[in-house]
Amino acid sequence: MKNQKLLLISGTAFLLLAAPALAENFDAKSIPELISVNWSRRGVPHHTEGWWRSERRSGTGYWVLGTGKTLPILGGVKAPSIIFHLKTQSPVPNPHRPLSPKGAPSSPVPFTANHRENDQQPDTQHLADNSMEQVTSVSQLSDVQPSDWAFIALQSLVERYGVIAGYPDGTFKGNRALTRYEFAAGLNAALNKINELIAAGLTDKVEKEDLITLQNLREEFVSELATLTSRIDTLEARNANIEAQQFSTTVILAGQAIFGLAVGSGGDPPGQGQANTILTHLTQLQLVSSFTGKDRFRVALVTGNAADDSFSNPQAFNTNMARLAWQADYDNQVRVDSIEYRVAALGDRVVFTFKPVGFSLSSVLSVNSPYADAGQGAISLFAGSTPILKIGSLDAGLGFDWLVNDQLRLQFAYGTRTSNDSSQGIFSADHSALGVQLLYKPTPSLITGLAYVNAYASNGQLDTGTGSSNADTSGGINEPSQIHAINASIKWQLTNQLVVGAWGGVMVTNSLESDAVVLSSTYTASLGIYDPFGRKGDLLGLLVGLPPKLNNGILVADVDSGNSTHYEVFYRYLVNDNIAITPGFFIVTDPGHISRNDDIFIGTIRTTFSF
Repeated sequence: MKNQKLLLISGTAFLLLAAPALAENFDAKSIPELISVNWSRRGVPHHTEGWWRSERRSGTGYWVLGTGKTLPILGGVKAPSIIFHLKTQSPVPNPHRPLSPKGAPSSPVPFTANHRENDQQPDTQHLADNSMEQVTSVSQLSDVQPSDWAFIALQSLVERYGVIAGYPDGTFKGNRALTRYEFAAGLNAALNKINELIAAGLTDKVEKEDLITLQNLREEFVSELATLTSRIDTLEARNANIEAQQFSTTVILAGQAIFGLAVGSGGDPPGQGQANTILTHLTQLQLVSSFTGKDRFRVALVTGNAADDSFSNPQAFNTNMARLAWQADYDNQVRVDSIEYRVAALGDRVVFTFKPVGFSLSSVLSVNSPYADAGQGAISLFAGSTPILKIGSLDAGLGFDWLVNDQLRLQFAYGTRTSNDSSQGIFSADHSALGVQLLYKPTPSLITGLAYVNAYASNGQLDTGTGSSNADTSGGINEPSQIHAINASIKWQLTNQLVVGAWGGVMVTNSLESDAVVLSSTYTASLGIYDPFGRKGDLLGLLVGLPPKLNNGILVADVDSGNSTHYEVFYRYLVNDNIAITPGFFIVTDPGHISRNDDIFIGTIRTTFSF
C-alpha cells in the first residue's frame, strides 16, 4: 500500500491532471436551436433564455461553441461561453399578419421546457471541464503561482511535453479531486505524447526517469487504460456509424410536429358559438450549420392546417383570446418560416443576429417565460409570452445580445415588415419596431427583465394577435402612430420543482396626425410545478392573466368596458425524449373585454413529436 501511494504521488507530480476525463456525449440527432451568451450559474432548474439550466430529459443537451463538446447539462459553464441549445424549437405562429391571409407566419421563441428555455439536479460546478484548452506556458494559468508546490513540475510538463490543459476561464484547478479513470485519461495522453516524440526520433527530449515513472503507472492503471481504450474504440465505431447515417456532414436536420385535438364551448356572443371539435397540426423542419464553430446558420420550413383561424373566427368565438399556441393556416403548403445567421464576437460575450425571414423582437429579446414554446409550453397563444414583444407583426430584423457581466445582459433588436419592398426598405417601412431589454440576475434563481419598445405603424395597430380587437387596433384610429411600450418580467425558481413567473406592461399609441392617444395594458402570473408526480420532464402549469385591454383613450370610438380574465391549466406528460402529451384547457371570462359576452372554454390534447 505504501508503494502504491508513493507511485500515485509520483504520477500526480508528473501528470498533474494533464488531461480531463474524455468527453463522450455525442448527440448528432439534436439540433442547435438557440445561440446565446451563457451566464454563470449552478443548480437552478429550467432553462431561461440565455441562462442555461440542465434538462432532465436525456435527449436534450448543450453544445459549447468552439470546443466540439456536447454536454447533457450546462448549468455551471462559466461566462464567457457561447452555447447552442440542442433542442428543436416550436414556432409560435403570429396569426395576425395581414400580408399572409393563408398562413400565419411564426416567430420562433427560445425553447423553455428552455428552453430553458431551463430541470436538474446534478451539481454542475465542473461541467466546463469538457472544454479544456491546451496551454503553451504555465503563466497562462491564472491560479498557478511560482510558490505552489507543483509549479516546477507543471512548468516542466508544459515546456517538455505540452500535455497540460487549462480551463476556458484561464485556470488550472489543481486542487480539484479526480477519479482513477480521469487519472488514467491523463496518463494515456502523456503516453501518447511520448510515443510521438520517440517515433519522431526525438528521444533526447524524453528523460529516462520519466519513462520509468510512466512504466510503473501503466502497470498500476492497466485495467483503467484497457477500459478507456475499449470505450474510445466504441465511441469511434459509434461516431463512424453516425457519420455514415447522418443527413449531412455539415448540416443537421431535425424537426418537430405538433398534433392538436381541441374542443370549444360557450360564447354566442362572442361569435355564434359554433365550435366543433378540430384536429390540426403544425410541423417544422430545421436545417442548421456552423461555418466557424462560433456561428450558426439556420433555415426552417413549416406547414400547418389550422383553417379559418380555428376558434377565433366569427362562426365560433370571434375573438383573438381563443387562439391556440400552435395554430397557423398554411393550407398544408410548405413555406420558409425562418432564415437566420447568428455569430459570437467580442470575446464571445456578444451574439449578433441577422434574420431576413421570420423575425420578431423575441428573436433577440428574451421573453423570460418558461411557457413560450408552442410544443412544450402554454396551450394558448396569449399565455406563452408577453404580447408586447409581438408588436408590429414583423418579418425581418437584426439585433445583439450582450453579456455585460455575470448579472447583467443587454439586448437590442430592430425589425420591420415588408423590408424587402424597395419602396419602403428597412428604415421607411409602414411597420417597424425597436426593442431594448435589460435582464438582471441578482441570484442564481431569480431573473428580472425590463424592456422598452418603440414602434411605428402606418395604421396605428399593435398587431399582436392577442387581446381584444379594440386594443390590437388601438381603438381603430387608423392613423400613422408612434407606439411606446414597457414590459417588466420576473422568473423566480423557488425550489427545484417550483417556479413562479409574471410579466406585465403598458402600450401607448400616439397618433402623428391628430391628438388621438390610446392606453392599453396586459399581464400574466404563473406557477409551474416540475415533476409533480416524480416523473422527470413532466410539468404542471397554472396561469392567470389579462389579455391586452384598451383601458383609456382620447379621440377613440370606444374603450374596453369589460374585464376579461384568462385562466389556463395544462399538464405536460413526457412519454420519452421524443414524445410529449399535453392535456389542458383555458377559460376566458367576458371575452373581448365585453361584459355582455358569455365565457368561453377551450380544451385540448396536444401531442408533440421531436426528431
